[in-house]
Amino acid sequence: MSSYFVEKTELLNGDHEVHIDGCHHMPMETNRTYVGEFNHCIEAIEEAKSIYPTANGCFSCCETGHSVFG
Repeated sequence: MSSYFVEKTELLNGDHEVHIDGCHHMPMETNRTYVGEFNHCIEAIEEAKSIYPTANGCFSCCETGHSVFG
């Protein structure tokens, strides 16, 4: 299982990106919310949507979840 975080600040397109711990696009600690431990990024995105309905996977670390729900 891996730790996932969602970015607090929305991107220009309105998305809040979900990142796996260690992603080189991970926002600063003050600009992210811990989502939880998951086996797959799709699960993390689903949970992040309860915080930010426009949550979407990071293209770099969660490519399989990028734009799936956006």
